[in-house]
Amino acid sequence: MKKLILTSVAIIIAISIALNNSIVATKATQSDVASKLIRFHVIANSDDEIDQALKLKVRDSVLKYVSPKLVDSKSIEESRKIINNEDKNIKKIAQTIINKNGFKYTVSTALSQEYFPVKTYGNITLPQGMYEAYRIIIGLGKGQNWWCVMFPPLCFVDITRGSLSFDKTKTEMKSVLSDDEYKLVDNTLNSKKIIVRFKIGEIFSKLFS
Repeated sequence: MKKLILTSVAIIIAISIALNNSIVATKATQSDVASKLIRFHVIANSDDEIDQALKLKVRDSVLKYVSPKLVDSKSIEESRKIINNEDKNIKKIAQTIINKNGFKYTVSTALSQEYFPVKTYGNITLPQGMYEAYRIIIGLGKGQNWWCVMFPPLCFVDITRGSLSFDKTKTEMKSVLSDDEYKLVDNTLNSKKIIVRFKIGEIFSKLFS
């Protein structure tokens, strides 16, 4: 087992060194980026098709309600205050959608610090680590989640609309991130290499956990 770990570490280090020569250099860290974002996650009861469909209905109703309140927010503090003030209303909306669709699931909501793996949203790839996130958990919360970024308000950018939405996402992210921080998350600069680097970090964590 020890030999296997040492071999794995050697391979990972070799890959990391090779990638260092081709990835855009930045002094920014994951925690720098995370300190300026609020993520939004809607977590389904399970991965069953009906539970996943319900998750999206809850997402649509919540975003329709909260969008006008968050879209013009100018700071993470302002967004955090809005989310906390609207928490009860958001929870009520989610519970209403669940009940109207014939389910008896409970729903919980929380604005908290949570660990997340590497995630890509359009032209943005967020490294694994701790992030502040507003989470809506349906039932057991054992299913796949839908996610976006509440601040800056990327939830309201349609990432399916190609370069136009990529430009909007870039503008929103650069309004709160420094140049170095933006380079860290811009996957159009680093392509698949940035994801590989983040995955290396996950492998190290698993090896030594």
